Amino acid sequence: MKQYLTAARTLGVVIFAALSLGACATRSDIEAINSRLDSIDARVQSAAQSAESANQSAQRANQRLDQMEGRIQQLETQPARRARG
Repeated sequence: MKQYLTAARTLGVVIFAALSLGACATRSDIEAINSRLDSIDARVQSAAQSAESANQSAQRANQRLDQMEGRIQQLETQPARRARG
């Protein structure tokens, strides 16, 4: 997650520096690029939050599975019940 944020910010700085040093870049160009970078950064943060949420859900599912597995093994090792009748 932090890797994505770091990569997006680094990319933004590189693009900003390249355009700042270029003779053809105007203030409106830089503002447009900054706006686009802000949008990309927001999407990266959203993806990172979604990934964290998915990870937490997977961990909870694994915990439930572990609990069920223990119960199933316990039931399978019990002697068979005889029918009354």
